[in-house]
Amino acid sequence: MADEAFEEAKAALRREAHAIRAGLSDEDRADAAKAVAQHFFESIAYAPEDVIAGYWRIRDELDCQPILIRLMDSGQKVLLPVVQGDEQPLDLRVWEADAPLYEAGFGTLAPSDLAPRAAPDVVLMPLLGFDSQGTRLGYGGGYYDRTLAVLPKKPMLIGLAFAAQELSFVPREDHDVPLDAVVTENGVRFFGSNA
Repeated sequence: MADEAFEEAKAALRREAHAIRAGLSDEDRADAAKAVAQHFFESIAYAPEDVIAGYWRIRDELDCQPILIRLMDSGQKVLLPVVQGDEQPLDLRVWEADAPLYEAGFGTLAPSDLAPRAAPDVVLMPLLGFDSQGTRLGYGGGYYDRTLAVLPKKPMLIGLAFAAQELSFVPREDHDVPLDAVVTENGVRFFGSNA
């Protein structure tokens, strides 16, 4: 019964977070994406050899393309995730400069099946909400949880969000890995040992 109440609480938070994010104007979204990119490059430490996984924006998520394109232009190795199926981890494929992207389900684009794979040092994560403890509210599919569980090392986890997506509290289960930082249009907030 406790599990059922927990899931109902998270489902209610997801509905609230969806509504908040959907209420933002296109202009606010575009301005936020530019500000988030600026804050990311000013405040997030990564090495030139680091592999950085991003995502292709779906629906009303914060657009991380300004970050990904700048990373690729500087020669950084960039990965995009591909959903392989229910209960499977994400397939993290290298997006090489000038390589075409293909429809990969859920409204996303991804490198081809032949693209190389790599383990990320940094993961830029979409989210529905986050709290002051770095707990990420995802969509409930568990794709990132499963992916993090099979990686050879824990990458730095950076949530990308609109400031309006901050919630007062997000329940955390044992398998939920907290964010190391979240970047919004208002700046960067570090959590845990990075705070």
